[in-house]
Amino acid sequence: MHGEYPVNNGQQGPKGGALEPDSADVPGNLPPETATFVGREHELGLLGSLLRGQRLITLTGVGGVGKSRLALRAVRTLAASRRPAPRDGVWWVELSPLRDPELLTSTVAHTLGLAVHSSLSPDEELCSWMADKELLMVLDTCEHMVPAARHLVGELLQTAPGLTVLTTTREPLRCPGETLVEVRPLPTDGPDSDALALFRERALAATPLAAEAFTDPGRTAVAAEVCRRLDGIPLALELAGARLRLWSVEQIAVRLGARFELLADTGSPLLPRHQTLRTAIGWSHELCEPLERLLWARLSVFAGGFDLAAARAVCSGGPLPAARVEKVLTALTAKSVVLRTAVAGVGTRYRMLDTIREYGQDWLTELGEADAVADRHAHWYAQLAQAADRGWLGSGQVDWYRRMTAEHMQLRAALEHLLGTDPQAALEMAGALWFLWFSCGHVHEGGAFLERALRTARPTGPAYAQALWAAGAVCLLRGDLARAGEYGERATAAAARLADPERELRAAYLKGAALLMPGDPGGSLEITGPAARAAHGGRADGAGGLLCRLATSYALCDLGRFEEAVEEAAGLRESCVRLGERWMRAYADYVLAVAALGLGQHGEAARHVRAMLSGKRLLGDRFGIALGLDLLAAAVAGLGDGELAARLLGNSHAWWRTVGRPQMGAPSLAALRDEGERRARASIGDEAYEAAFLGGTQAPTG
Repeated sequence: MHGEYPVNNGQQGPKGGALEPDSADVPGNLPPETATFVGREHELGLLGSLLRGQRLITLTGVGGVGKSRLALRAVRTLAASRRPAPRDGVWWVELSPLRDPELLTSTVAHTLGLAVHSSLSPDEELCSWMADKELLMVLDTCEHMVPAARHLVGELLQTAPGLTVLTTTREPLRCPGETLVEVRPLPTDGPDSDALALFRERALAATPLAAEAFTDPGRTAVAAEVCRRLDGIPLALELAGARLRLWSVEQIAVRLGARFELLADTGSPLLPRHQTLRTAIGWSHELCEPLERLLWARLSVFAGGFDLAAARAVCSGGPLPAARVEKVLTALTAKSVVLRTAVAGVGTRYRMLDTIREYGQDWLTELGEADAVADRHAHWYAQLAQAADRGWLGSGQVDWYRRMTAEHMQLRAALEHLLGTDPQAALEMAGALWFLWFSCGHVHEGGAFLERALRTARPTGPAYAQALWAAGAVCLLRGDLARAGEYGERATAAAARLADPERELRAAYLKGAALLMPGDPGGSLEITGPAARAAHGGRADGAGGLLCRLATSYALCDLGRFEEAVEEAAGLRESCVRLGERWMRAYADYVLAVAALGLGQHGEAARHVRAMLSGKRLLGDRFGIALGLDLLAAAVAGLGDGELAARLLGNSHAWWRTVGRPQMGAPSLAALRDEGERRARASIGDEAYEAAFLGGTQAPTG
């Protein structure tokens, strides 16, 4: 049965902007609050109580009423309070940019730090991982995928007794046990209302000159009337407050009044609050310059955040030249139509709130440009994917990792569009993003895109060969080695038809790794070793050549030929250093550490594996981090530090759980991990080992 709490806004909150609660010590990913928070004391108190006793709370209300901002303030307050926060953190999952419900589970999993590398479905893997977790998860903006959210939340709440879910949506999920809280507009009654306080805050943020409107009683009364006219809807108040940069409060009141009277004459079927917000947005739209309205419409194609370069490429054309886009974008930011944020390691990003973007999408359709702008968006991000593919093995690798992670939602949207409109371009883009799927943890998602693209595009040409190889690489990480080998054979045939040595080497890596992982290093060496590589020809420092050298060096370790492994891995590392590449260089360090361990050089092994972990953390490679921690544990156990080895094994256990397949099912990896445990137990005893191991499992994995 659904509990329902219509929020009474009669209790007034503080009229100044509240300071942001400090939740820095709590695990999680809560976004910063982008503006001061006004009012809502009653709602915050109610949510604080519900979050302590209910497992599923849903904030409902019209668009622009402040559901997301209230949810963020509530969970930040909880995280910063003195009472114990959820042990495993407070996590914010932004669903607004997500278009495909099939990607919901992958989005949640990746946000929580789970990079599934198993053959289980993402739902199964996420439920298994969450089973013993104690955390609070916010699913923000669910209304466009309510059935998928209902299913996933229901599954998670059944399997994870320590989970609490807070959702924001315009319509309830209708899950068993759901507690509904209706978020209503801010109160507008009285000279000191929350609505007036918010209007004042946003007006003063736009211009200090707006202070005059809130010091004179007569003008304050006009401002209060504006708030009443806007029904206390926060987004409408913010849009109006931004207008005080150019107009007086009296001018705003007059123009708003005319707009509402015009709407009343049309007999709009919308509910009053929907009508008010729609009117306020439409009013803001009408007051924009023609080029601002055009850019607003075109920007609505972006799913989530975007940068200036993308806005120029996608939104210019006709009366809006590329050189003018930045100036017009700045004007829309000043009017609160577009939000601007700084993202560490990436730079300035822009985004639009859902309700404002929806208005822009309607206008874009009216202009007849929806298909053309979507095409430009998709092809811009397809070109970006190609550029990233070319740059991945170079000195800009870390920058590409950060940028493509920031652009993840846009890349998804572009691929979805191309799959429906240009299958060949979709195939090229999905294959070019191999590093995002293979190296950055999006294994299931990448596999799904690649398989869809391979089914619909022409089965010939370089793009087809690349996609076959990328699909096989994804299968390797999911543990589907038989299928990886099949893709390897198909990729080999495609490369032979093209007479392309680089693609032949990539296919050889696939086949060799598919043999190596289940325990056939000799067979792998025949396919990837120096003689086989020389027979193919091609560049030694291309992705295919480097990956084959990696497989070769590890196969040599498995065969106990450690001196040869050191020579092969050292050469691989030198090539990566020359290129400025970090991802494969870290794996070269890993093999050097394995070889050093095999030669009894435990200190040397620890030095190499620490270098490897440094590189893997730079690129968020959870699989690599789990591998490295197992190896470091074996090295320090060999040095006699059993307690540290046990803690490292506990931490590696936690990291492997985020990957989904401990030691990837590889016998040699399992044997290495078990040897570290044996030495650690022998050094400190079983009881001390278990205590240190448990402590390691509780260390952060984010």
